Amino acid sequence: MRRTLRAHGRRTAATLTVALALTATAAPPARAEPATLTEVRAELERLYHDAEIATDNYNAADEKVTEQSGKVRALKARIAVTESRLDRLTELAGAAARAQYRGGGLPAEIQFVLADDPERALDNASLTRRSQQATQGVLTALSATRDDLATRNEEAAAELRKLRTTRRAKDAERRTIEKRIGEAKRLESRLAREQAEQLAALDRRAAAEAQAEWVESGVLDRPGAEADAAGRKAIAYATRQLGKPYVWGAEGPDSFDCSGLTLRAWEHAGVIIPRTSQEQWRRLKRVPVPDLRPGDLVIYFAEASHVALYIGDGKIIHAPRPGRDVTVAPAGSMEILGVVRPGA
Repeated sequence: MRRTLRAHGRRTAATLTVALALTATAAPPARAEPATLTEVRAELERLYHDAEIATDNYNAADEKVTEQSGKVRALKARIAVTESRLDRLTELAGAAARAQYRGGGLPAEIQFVLADDPERALDNASLTRRSQQATQGVLTALSATRDDLATRNEEAAAELRKLRTTRRAKDAERRTIEKRIGEAKRLESRLAREQAEQLAALDRRAAAEAQAEWVESGVLDRPGAEADAAGRKAIAYATRQLGKPYVWGAEGPDSFDCSGLTLRAWEHAGVIIPRTSQEQWRRLKRVPVPDLRPGDLVIYFAEASHVALYIGDGKIIHAPRPGRDVTVAPAGSMEILGVVRPGA
């Protein structure tokens, strides 16, 4: 569905002049709306593309909040353990002091003079002093550790608050985009059946032209490598998801967004990859497009806002957009940014 407006310029003149009189099927709109099928398609394309970017941005922000929350919980747990040890040791030190007091509380030098066995008294005094010094050392170290952990916890909590603020902002952006998606769906629903079929035909034609252009570039001419065992497992998983609906932020098992599908496919293959298409592009190993092999991930658009699983023969499995299902499509039907290889 998604292609840059640059692609529209390459269409034939006949395609560009297909007209859609929206006012023929609905009351005049309050604001200007697309008047041709090509314009309708471009508007829908832009809205869905913006929505996918906003959703991935939210998912990335949510992932950071989850990670930081884990750090804060771990620090709090360490503080609790340190506090418990500190309390216990303080209690033991106090008990030892009270026992010494009940035993006379005399200085070691006087105990030495009065003892029947001065050598034993000296040994006892030395052991007591060393025990007190060791206990005080541990108490000091634990107190320092507790204070350090408390400082780190305050810093981590402050960072978590900032990340949550960012997530709320990204969520607001996403909701705004979703409202515009609703407008796009209403726009699409106003098309008569014949007009909707024409719009779908435009989609197919644009995808076919893009695929033909990609193939003509010679990218598939060199012998393709076979998928490894993990790649085959990822493809098998994705294949079983064909026909399931696209849902924003979904990771299965009943619905997926684009990166949710690739995440689960490779997780099924035993490889953990980042959640969003941007992070998959940023953190996974990049390979030249001509070296593409089944199981690789194809990243689309300049913002790395869409991702698909390559299955060979110039085809991909992907979750396209809301209103569509997980499907097989030509790999070159959208603007390719690059290719990454999980598990490499």
